[in-house]
Amino acid sequence: MHRLTPGRPLLWACKGFEAGSGLLPHEIVAEECGGAAACGVLTGPSFAAEVARGLPAAVTLAARDPDFARHWVSVLHQPRLRIYANTDLVGCEVGGAVKNVMAIAAGVSDGMGFGLNARAALITRGLAEIARLARALGARGETLMGLAGMGDLILTCTGDLSRNRRVGLALADGKGLDDILHELGHVAEGVSTAREVVGLAHRHGVEMPICEAIDALLHHGLHARAAVEQLLARDPREE
Repeated sequence: MHRLTPGRPLLWACKGFEAGSGLLPHEIVAEECGGAAACGVLTGPSFAAEVARGLPAAVTLAARDPDFARHWVSVLHQPRLRIYANTDLVGCEVGGAVKNVMAIAAGVSDGMGFGLNARAALITRGLAEIARLARALGARGETLMGLAGMGDLILTCTGDLSRNRRVGLALADGKGLDDILHELGHVAEGVSTAREVVGLAHRHGVEMPICEAIDALLHHGLHARAAVEQLLARDPREE
């Protein structure tokens, strides 16, 4: 990455953690460009194909500098692409990353025919997991109730354009991961993110059973049905 000249703004639209380090995008930018870079993330529930067609969408622009966020919201805001400013960079990035793991879980659930009740439960408990990790990394919990959290999670777990959900559907059908990714022909971010999320959760003492089950399914040979049974066998507790 080329170093930014002082004052040159930078926005990114990628979602995930760096493989091996678990760094969020803003942490990578700080390493490569220096902590003084004027920067932020554009994230939220937005399938690129629909945005390209001019269909309505709403997303979040998050930056630690509120003036930077407000300025670029005013520049980029369009009648069919509503953009909301946010200063919780960590919360918005965590929401955008971990929802891909939850979308794989939702695809597994749907592919195994568990129904809409199970999907709703999974999305809700998945949001709780995302919020726990985000808070442990310094985010505000309420951020995950907005577009970068709940909004992106719902879209990716239910939308037919979701690559990560399609991975889960194929896993439920008994296909191998290598074959699934080859047939997909695109990156499914949740596959690599699952490993990094579990590592971060262990380091920070955060309980994330859904992410752990998906990581075991993807990378440690656990069968889809066994992963579901593992989650259902957890002891009852308060919400």
